Amino acid sequence: MNRLFMCVCIPAAVVCFSGLLRGEEHGTPEQIRFFESEIRPVLIRECYECHSAASGKSEGNLRVDSRDAIRHGGDRGAAVVPGAPKESLLLTAIQHTDPDLRMPPRKKMLAPETIRLITQWIEDGAIDPRDHADTATETGDLVARRKSHWAYQPPQTGELPDVQNPEWCISEIDRYILNGIESQGLSPARDADPATLIRRLTYDLTGLPPVPESLRRFQTSVASYGVELAIAQETDRLIATPQFAERWGRHWLDVARYAESSGKEANISFPYAWRYRDYVIDAVHGDIPYNRFLLEQIAGDLLPADSDQERARLLIATGFLAIGTKNLDEGNEQQFAADVTDEQIDTLSRSLLASSIACARCHDHKSDPFTMSDYYAFAGIFSSSKTWFGTAVSPSNRVAGDPLILPEGPWTPVFHKATTADHIQALSKELETLTEEKKTKTDAVFKAIAEGRNPGDLFTIRDALRIFWRSGAIEGELEKYDATGKPLALGMGVTDKSQPEDARILLRGEVLRPGETVRRNVPEIFRTGVVGGGLPSLEIPAQQSGRLQLAEWLTNDRHPLTGRVFVNRVWSHVFGNGLVRTVDNFGPAGHRPEHIQLLDYLTVKFIEDGWSLKKLVRALVTTHAYRQSSEWRPEIHERDPENLWYARFPSRRLEAEAIRDAMLAVSGELQQTRPVGSLVGIQIGDRPISLIGLDERIPKDLDGSTHRSIYLPVIRNRLPEVLDVFDFPEPSMVAGVREVTNVPTQSLYMLNSSFVQARAEALALRVKAETSDEEQQIRLAFEMCFSRPALPDEHSRLLTFLRPEEDLANDRDTEHDQPEHTKPEHVKDLQHGRLVTLCAALFCTAEFRILN
Repeated sequence: MNRLFMCVCIPAAVVCFSGLLRGEEHGTPEQIRFFESEIRPVLIRECYECHSAASGKSEGNLRVDSRDAIRHGGDRGAAVVPGAPKESLLLTAIQHTDPDLRMPPRKKMLAPETIRLITQWIEDGAIDPRDHADTATETGDLVARRKSHWAYQPPQTGELPDVQNPEWCISEIDRYILNGIESQGLSPARDADPATLIRRLTYDLTGLPPVPESLRRFQTSVASYGVELAIAQETDRLIATPQFAERWGRHWLDVARYAESSGKEANISFPYAWRYRDYVIDAVHGDIPYNRFLLEQIAGDLLPADSDQERARLLIATGFLAIGTKNLDEGNEQQFAADVTDEQIDTLSRSLLASSIACARCHDHKSDPFTMSDYYAFAGIFSSSKTWFGTAVSPSNRVAGDPLILPEGPWTPVFHKATTADHIQALSKELETLTEEKKTKTDAVFKAIAEGRNPGDLFTIRDALRIFWRSGAIEGELEKYDATGKPLALGMGVTDKSQPEDARILLRGEVLRPGETVRRNVPEIFRTGVVGGGLPSLEIPAQQSGRLQLAEWLTNDRHPLTGRVFVNRVWSHVFGNGLVRTVDNFGPAGHRPEHIQLLDYLTVKFIEDGWSLKKLVRALVTTHAYRQSSEWRPEIHERDPENLWYARFPSRRLEAEAIRDAMLAVSGELQQTRPVGSLVGIQIGDRPISLIGLDERIPKDLDGSTHRSIYLPVIRNRLPEVLDVFDFPEPSMVAGVREVTNVPTQSLYMLNSSFVQARAEALALRVKAETSDEEQQIRLAFEMCFSRPALPDEHSRLLTFLRPEEDLANDRDTEHDQPEHTKPEHVKDLQHGRLVTLCAALFCTAEFRILN
């Protein structure tokens, strides 16, 4: 088989067909999350009053409370046409482009960001999971069924399952897997060969390819001690490396929706977000127990610390709650605060509980057992906390955020340079002058109005904007220094407000329609004494937000979801899919796993082992199930095409970071040390992302580094090209699973990117430095890229390619056998160019990007 020339390019017809498939009625989990968090709340808040079954109204014969109704439309036609914004009357109505069709009636036009999100939703196919009209009531049987859902019951372990072939099992995990395989009349795949295994293991644990020395060491160990011991030894070595922490830290950053800008329309940079990234990597490297890891991120500011360094670390950990998207162009302070709280609830519930509690902001949840009262009980906890995110006011945004001041030391490097006390005093004086000018002009306007005079030019819009923007810029600058001009160590995070309070239910989620007050607590379903193993309600002291109590509740050993959800996430990274395929949704609408007993066994063992990620990963990769081949077996693929029973190992495409890092690794250019800070923190600073294109110091593709990809800037709506092309997850949402596409832009990137070409050049120079013999160059390049030798057909064809055609007719005394220094320059140039082309071709193969 000619493996080398399997490349990524696919016919345009296939691309078009895959696009049609993505437009299925119910869409991907990410598209459904987008609808539930961004679209459904707007429809409920702005439209249901006049156009829903629950209201009993369908003005203009239009209802928008189900997928079929909104697409069918009313008297004027379809309200939504998937993929066609210009034909969708809903968009026409909310844009106010037709004077006879303006919605909502008697209200000003919706916010530009809301219109943009609805436009994006329609362009992407208007994915809408509402099969039936939203209604306000449910039957008691339905509520009872939701409460008895498997994921809300405590994990339980029982007797190990019986298997017909116990010799195949080398761990208790294998017994569960083999029992499932045999129950379907299937058999496990044969073991993968050692070269495939070491490549799989090294990428899974570190995100990097094995070096040739590791390949040979592993093959020797297999021959000497057997594959079981060889894998165990290699696993222990890899798990102890910093590269393991970078690889698995990136998995958590996907879940934590890590990014270095606010997103939305204003999109202002977060210059201190990188501290949270480094915190995560250090936590994984130190194998901080997962329950402690969560405790620090939710309530690190409330935990004791025995040093300034530890206090700084715990404050930085709470950046988990601060790095989410923020609409910094929001002019309503109450709305901004409510949206920040909502984003925090959504992130925490999806990432830790695989539940969408935020969907109950405007209405009781339509599939999960969460009510609006549950939502606002949660909301009181987060609205009683102050979020520090450190962005100043600029012409691009209306909202500023204070940075969190951290204890100073070598553990908190600072990039803004010191200034003088005189400069600080001058800025303070200017701010006082602007504040006084604003007061004087405002007083003059009110006085003129009171006297019946036209205020005229007493306080123009231009004056107001000038004072607003300049004052914001000064305040943002002053926050970075103490009174002497010494730069402060700043970060992102949360702390308790001085006066915590319970939240009020907002009818339809509208901040101007407050209802009854709800005591801060966890969802009612977890307080019944039956569901969740009898977890207690929160007892929150009057002067605390409740975050610490919430964190302790979430990390209780008896919690039915926290351990299960994390174990399932880890399993998905090792075996390609979660035991629960919908890794971010454990609710009734999610996937019911075929291996519930295995998931429970792993969860109980994980907790008994001290919530250790490293122990869990080691247990999974040392199973016999992990050693299976991914080879094609028609009977297995036909009977279990989704590999639900794990009778084979799945072939997977590497993530964007692993593809980029692999090119740097095999070319010998990868810098393994961690950079201090980030491009955003050092060069971009605190400013609108729209301005970075004007800075010549910043690479256009945002990728001028040879450090690992985890250290590339993650800017919302402006990702580095290599991340964007290879399906980096949307950093505004919790992403437990990455989508995998196969599109022409990926081929074009690999063929034309200057980054790829530079790596091919470096790889060519590296193999030439090792040997001048073309046969050995081919061998070395294949070992580095694929962890295998070239097949005879590949070797022959590539050798023909590397040697100039006129030489091939000659015997062994021809120019290609001459010492390198005696060859004519034109021959050396030709051979080098062909070697670079060969290296680029290896990068472009499917095999380079596929893990078997």
